[in-house]
Amino acid sequence: MDIVLQQLVNGLTLGSVYGLIAIGYTMVYGIIGMINFAHGDVYMVSSYITAIAIALISALLTFLGFESFLIVIIGTLFLTIVVTGAYGWVIERVAYRPLRNSSRLAVLISAIGMSLILQNYVQLSQGANQQGVPTMLTGALRFHVGDGFVQITYMKVFILIAAFAGMGILTYVIQKTKLGRMCRATQQDRKMASILGIDTDKIISTVFVIGATMAALAGVLITLDYGAFDFYIGFIIGIKAFTAAVLGGIGSLPGAMLGGLILGLSEALFAGLISSDYKDVFSFSLLVLILIIRPSGLLGKPEVEKV
Repeated sequence: MDIVLQQLVNGLTLGSVYGLIAIGYTMVYGIIGMINFAHGDVYMVSSYITAIAIALISALLTFLGFESFLIVIIGTLFLTIVVTGAYGWVIERVAYRPLRNSSRLAVLISAIGMSLILQNYVQLSQGANQQGVPTMLTGALRFHVGDGFVQITYMKVFILIAAFAGMGILTYVIQKTKLGRMCRATQQDRKMASILGIDTDKIISTVFVIGATMAALAGVLITLDYGAFDFYIGFIIGIKAFTAAVLGGIGSLPGAMLGGLILGLSEALFAGLISSDYKDVFSFSLLVLILIIRPSGLLGKPEVEKV
């Protein structure tokens, strides 16, 4: 029983991060009907920015003569989100906007090209070796269950709080604010939204920035937890997050969150109870099964052809 509970905790943590990254995929698809295949590499870039920000802020605090985990975390989050958001804006302007009225194949090739550019840019500028950051938050909570116990580290607690807070803030913005209403209007009918006075180009750029900031939040949390990263991590976790977005229903914000949690929990349970070697096989098999039953995903809606 304690093993199941421990894996549920691990899966919830992992799934919340998948959900954050999946939001970027689902928002971009929802508003322009295309997949941003460079999104996983935006997450990868945020990991390097996190390490650089931690080093700079820690050095500054040391120079000033004091230490503060809270200042380091807040400063790292701020810098990483701002810089990564700028990457998202540039990707939209360079790889998507010039080809918006072109074929889907042209945009697909452009997105893959941008992914390769980011990978090689980071590899050349930061090196191909694995990088790392020191552990900043140690300790754990332990709960006795029967003859065993369930452990959740303070870092995982922080990840869960930050991830669900980020999802909650974004949900509020999309559902309750003027920006959110303009995003939803652009998603439903871009031409009509433009006629009604909405700057759809600006809204699309904003959506790319929002997606990048969610990836940045995930990058900070995972980097602080695992401590190690390299220039290729964006491909693997990008595929997982894309799977989560499709699983929940591509284009659906709650679906991205739900898909991420289901994927993370299924991976953790399978790895802990059966075999960690085949956890990815199980996850993708689950995706195939759900799509056979519900082709549009768990919370997705069948696409209606506009005439």
